[in-house]
Amino acid sequence: MADRPTKYPQPVRSEEGATAPLTPKLLSFDVFGTLISVRDGSYDAFRSILEDCGRPDVRVQDFWECWEERNIAHYWEPYRTYKEICEHSLAEAFAHFGIRGEPGLIRRYFDAFSGFELYPDVLPTLDLLGRRHRLAIVSNIDDDLLTATPLVPVFDLVCTAQRAKGYKPDGTLFRYLIAHSGVARDDILHAGQSQFTDMVGGKPLGLTIAWINRRGVDLHPSVPRPDFTFPDIASLIPVLGGTAIRDH
Repeated sequence: MADRPTKYPQPVRSEEGATAPLTPKLLSFDVFGTLISVRDGSYDAFRSILEDCGRPDVRVQDFWECWEERNIAHYWEPYRTYKEICEHSLAEAFAHFGIRGEPGLIRRYFDAFSGFELYPDVLPTLDLLGRRHRLAIVSNIDDDLLTATPLVPVFDLVCTAQRAKGYKPDGTLFRYLIAHSGVARDDILHAGQSQFTDMVGGKPLGLTIAWINRRGVDLHPSVPRPDFTFPDIASLIPVLGGTAIRDH
C-alpha cells in the first residue's frame, strides 16, 4: 500500500467491554464495502476489461486490489473527481501487470453501479437505527455515481468527496461531516470498512470509529485502532441499546 499513514496508537473498546449503550446523536456510514457489496458487484466489469485487453489470465481480484490501492494513494493528492482518479488508477494497474489497455474502459465499472447490491443486513438495520438516530453517509464518490446505487434516501446528511472537494484519508471528508453534522464530534459514531480511509482519516480527528470488517481481514499495524470491530452493521444495534436483528 502506497502512502502508509503514520502509526497512531489508540485504545480499543469492544462490544463485549461496553458497560452501557452508546448514545451518539448521529450515525455515519461508509458506503462501498460497508453498505454495498462493491467488490462482488464490480468484478464482472473488471473481468471484461481484462478479457478485452487479452489478459484473462490475470486474477481479477488481484487486479482490482491493485487498482483500489492506487485510488487510495490518489485520495491524498489535490482534489480530482472520483471518476478521474479511477481512470488514472486503471492506467497504473495496467502498467503494473504489463497490460496494454485503454484507461477509458473504466466506464464499465461506472456502468455497473446500478446493479450493485446492498448487504442483507443493511435495510433492516438502517430502518431500526433511523428511528432513534440521525443517519449520514460519508463516501469517497461523485454524486451521480452515488445516486446510481440502490441506496434508499433514508439519510439525513450526505457527505461525498465531490461536495467536500476532498477525500477521507487526509481528513477533508470527515471535516466536512463534522462541520455539517450540527453536533459535536463526540456525538458522532462512524461505521466503515476501510482501514486506509475510514480509520486513517477519522481517528486522528477524534471520531469514534466502528470498523465493519465484513471480510475478516487483519488490521494493519500502521493504522489507528478502531473503537469497535464488528462483522456487519447489524452488530451495531446492541451497542446502541437496541435489540439485535435475527436471521437478517
